[in-house]
Amino acid sequence: MSEAIHRLLLEASRSGEACALATVATVTGSVPREAGAKMVIFEDGRVAGTIGGGKFESLVIEEAQKAMAAGKAVLKTYPLHEASKESFGAICGGEVTVFIEPQARAPLFCLVGAGHCAQALAKLASECGFAVTVLDDRADLLGLPRFDPSVRCLSEPTPEAFIRSQRWTERDALVLVSRNYHLDRAALAAALEKGGMGYLGMIGSKKKVLTVFDELSKHGVSRKALASVRAPIGLNIGADSPAEIAVSVLAEVIMVLRAADGRPLCESLSINPQRLKLAS
Repeated sequence: MSEAIHRLLLEASRSGEACALATVATVTGSVPREAGAKMVIFEDGRVAGTIGGGKFESLVIEEAQKAMAAGKAVLKTYPLHEASKESFGAICGGEVTVFIEPQARAPLFCLVGAGHCAQALAKLASECGFAVTVLDDRADLLGLPRFDPSVRCLSEPTPEAFIRSQRWTERDALVLVSRNYHLDRAALAAALEKGGMGYLGMIGSKKKVLTVFDELSKHGVSRKALASVRAPIGLNIGADSPAEIAVSVLAEVIMVLRAADGRPLCESLSINPQRLKLAS
């Protein structure tokens, strides 16, 4: 695999963007590219690399988009000659078999803010398999040593613009932990307008949360929409430090995304006093 293709796949994984890798598996006769040629196809139809161009390549792109939607790899042969009924007008004279492999899209964990809590959350979320993106206009807080290279750190665009441009899914989480409530309020307004994420939460005291909700309500945001926001964020475990807060918040995120109830697992064990007596 070429370094450029490998780098594209890594970047897609890092950003939580779905894509597919199309590889020319076998060829017979006269064909535009030899076995091993590769191309990366993204959900929106963007491509990097080429496996031959023309109508043939456009058909592969369409097939790759279907494969991404289905989440299943495809091995398909394309005749590039007039003799086949499945030909599409190509006259190269050969046939190309292409292996189309969807790349699993990691769930996105997006943090608005790059402070201490965001740093702890980014580390823990990455370890739990999320593709982590941090948004903050303070470029000096982004990247090493505060954030691991696997975390995508962006000082541009604004959080609101990023939120509106993102293709959110029910597997994704958006967590607002910026340095002041004005920034969180603007990001929250954009998130409620866009929708689509499985978890939406905002850090803050009860006073901050009620202030933000009241101001958004005055601008036409419905009570129902505000009720969908997890705020203040986190489970009540008595968290104090940024690391403990990260545990509290990430536990809530996973609970919500997986539709779990958050009850202690020990409650699932029915204790029978008679059984305990026999065991002793």
